[in-house]
Amino acid sequence: MMKRYLLLAALFFSATASQAQDSLFIRKIYDEALVNGQAYDNLRYLCKNIGQRLSGSAGAEKAVTWSKKLMDGYGFDKVYLQEVMVPHWVRGAKEQAYIIDGNKKIAVPIAALGSSIATPASGITANIVEVKSIKELETLGESVIKGKIVFFNGAFDQRFIETGAGYGAAGVQRFAGPSAAAKYGAVGAIVRSITPALDDYPHTGGTVYVDGVTKIPAAAISTLAANKLSNMLRLRKLPLIKFYFKQNCQTLPDVKSYNVIGEIKGSENPNKFITVGGHLDSWDLAEGAHDDGTGVMQSVEVLRILKTTGYKPKNSIRAVFFMNEENGHKGGIKYAEQAAADKEEHIAAIETDEGGFTPRGFSFEGASPAFIKQVNAKFKNLLEPYEADRLVEGGGGTDIGPLKETVPSIKLIGFRPDSQRYFDIHHTANDVFENVNKRELHLGAAAIASMVYLIDQHGLN
Repeated sequence: MMKRYLLLAALFFSATASQAQDSLFIRKIYDEALVNGQAYDNLRYLCKNIGQRLSGSAGAEKAVTWSKKLMDGYGFDKVYLQEVMVPHWVRGAKEQAYIIDGNKKIAVPIAALGSSIATPASGITANIVEVKSIKELETLGESVIKGKIVFFNGAFDQRFIETGAGYGAAGVQRFAGPSAAAKYGAVGAIVRSITPALDDYPHTGGTVYVDGVTKIPAAAISTLAANKLSNMLRLRKLPLIKFYFKQNCQTLPDVKSYNVIGEIKGSENPNKFITVGGHLDSWDLAEGAHDDGTGVMQSVEVLRILKTTGYKPKNSIRAVFFMNEENGHKGGIKYAEQAAADKEEHIAAIETDEGGFTPRGFSFEGASPAFIKQVNAKFKNLLEPYEADRLVEGGGGTDIGPLKETVPSIKLIGFRPDSQRYFDIHHTANDVFENVNKRELHLGAAAIASMVYLIDQHGLN
């Protein structure tokens, strides 16, 4: 019996010593990030000197070149480009839109949806059918829809505390609405911007055309414009209100681009990897600051912090700037395919693509209650002093998702900052550097670096 107590005591003191060591090193990570952090200055350069980075664009190409140079300058063990073919959609000349009320034309803030086709050169003018969901559209059928512009006016559900849930619920009308409308003979589709904000910033984002269904032009209008249009339709007889829009977008042949990858080699397990990444591409309306300039700058900052503090990881740690998350996620697919071809063992992948706001914690995709309990028991008290200790089941991210198909044992993890402001900015002309807070950005980088350190030290099994 005495031997058992001695063994338990030894295990307790060993665990306590390990926790103390972890706590000291995490404090070191935060000190480096908050005093000497470089993510904010790097983000300023990306936003102000390069700007928008839609896949296939000159901006995306310039961003790849600069990103590799940035990683080379930090002296990581390995920095390289991973070739990937990406879509090349261009917006063209600025869109125009009006609500037509008799002889009156009321201008509407509008943005073509990614992958949309153009309108005819003269634009489209038609009567409008307002629906709140695809299900409502289907109940109306061809007799009502044919020859009309369908107006999807499903509002962002304000009841969700985590705003990503509201985005997911409303997003289906943008992703699938235009093709659904086309099945019933619609000549165009306009979508209420997917945001909890009431303003005049239209939110772009991708739409998906279904094979075998006629493609129709599709665009988003601002939430204030959507409310105005809906009220006008309600107060007047429907045939009196028409809508006009013109857009000039087109899809060009695919373009060669690259994921940008930096790596610190593992001292014990060089062929086991922990990946942290975000996406280098952005929509073309602004600078892509929060979506996802903050994510890529946090990812490279993780490696910089670990290297600067003198940490020697057991496993190899990678920062990946994925290309083409916004309209095809070809970069994520390519990375997963290459990992499988190279027979790499991936322990975990962390994605940061929810903005550079105050860190709250991490979500673990597909995790069981037992796993979440275990992770909280191991890590929560170490992250709690930094208020980044919310460790829950939830999504990992679009770019790292394909790894689950090629490396089934991998744990996919999403970095979860505060979500309340993200969808006010995301996919709009307002996604600019000035809307990023330096301290919040660096706190996030420190939180991710801490999670990478803990996984490297203790694993996730």
